[in-house]
Amino acid sequence: MHDIRAIRDNPERFDALLARRGLSSLSSEILAIDEARRAKILAAETAQAAQNAASKEVGAAKAKGDEAEFERLRALVTEKKAEVARLNEEAAAEDERLRDMLMGIPNLPHDDVPEGADENDNVEIRRWGTPRAFDFKPVEHFEIAGVKPGMDFETAAKLSGARFVLLRGGVARIHRALAQLMLDLHTTEHGLTETMTPVLVKDEAMYGTNQLPKFAEDSYQTTNGWWLIPTSEVTLTNTVAGEIVDEAALPIRMTSHTQCFRSEAGSAGKDTSGMLRQHQFEKVEMVSITTPETSLAEHERMTKCAEAVLERLGLPYRTVVLCTGDMGFGARKTHDIEVWLPGQDKYREISSVSVCGDFQARRMNARYRPAGGKPDFVHTLNGSGLAVGRCLIAVLENGQQADGSVVMPEALVPWLGGKTRLTEDGALV
Repeated sequence: MHDIRAIRDNPERFDALLARRGLSSLSSEILAIDEARRAKILAAETAQAAQNAASKEVGAAKAKGDEAEFERLRALVTEKKAEVARLNEEAAAEDERLRDMLMGIPNLPHDDVPEGADENDNVEIRRWGTPRAFDFKPVEHFEIAGVKPGMDFETAAKLSGARFVLLRGGVARIHRALAQLMLDLHTTEHGLTETMTPVLVKDEAMYGTNQLPKFAEDSYQTTNGWWLIPTSEVTLTNTVAGEIVDEAALPIRMTSHTQCFRSEAGSAGKDTSGMLRQHQFEKVEMVSITTPETSLAEHERMTKCAEAVLERLGLPYRTVVLCTGDMGFGARKTHDIEVWLPGQDKYREISSVSVCGDFQARRMNARYRPAGGKPDFVHTLNGSGLAVGRCLIAVLENGQQADGSVVMPEALVPWLGGKTRLTEDGALV
């Protein structure tokens, strides 16, 4: 959420940054609501003062026996009491109107985020690894002979419908091993604290990380009001909601492996084959809570943590910085890491790492206390480290062989109990 004081102080800059995201000027409308709210509050305070003054004079009039003055003052107290209640109610309505408007406006981009309308304007900042030269035409993951016995879309559709998958045997074990490798790498080498979180959360948590109110249709809600998390960004970030953390405790770096749930609203017709885009999937998420001064450096650090997983697995990738027109709602700057998928002959996103500034912290009232200073809002960051299913796809496609078998990355073998290959029949040996 945006700082209304910053908009008051520099509405031109606020509108200029919104324009970079392709939005029209909003400061005038915001400030008009803010002015109306403040006027109601001032009027309520003035009426309250008049009520208090009249209340003090009532007793004196009674003591003097001035019945007319007593009745006048008593009527004035009643009138001002009703006026105060009305003005407070009107001020609360304006406050809610202002909050709702601010909640619906995306974060402002950092100055160094490139201009652009969509993904075609994203800027590549580095590339790692060389895509393998195949002596046969590589196929997509679900077409690999050795994968087919362990990746069952038909049974999943019978159970749950479209965009679900049932993994069996060797493929299921590779999927599990990838998540374990990621967690172990992040906790032992990258200094993140492993955290097991709920996957059901209250409204407040979804508001805190800006899934609500704007993106309700993208998530699933249970009949008793809980939300299924679209990512553990929601739970990890909200661990500091309503808290004042000592500066000495920052940065807080966490990682979590969870089931994630997304309705994929608006994705009809996109990636309908295979398991690239699912309603239920697993991710190893990374979240950092930092001071404002260190958040951009932490963004680079988190990006390197995600890239390290792909490098450990020997999977070629490229890293791009998203342009203003392609950034997510809550981000100030985002790096997308795209892994090479030979079956599609293209790079596909496997991680987004975003710095959100104080945008989420204001929504969840998450602050820190500098040594000897007043509390200020923390900065929050989140990123995939990585999406497990998409990493499985990359391992299978990059390791596929002409006979339909798949060779495992050497770094993954310890998490597979020494097994090195998925045979053309689907056995892990």
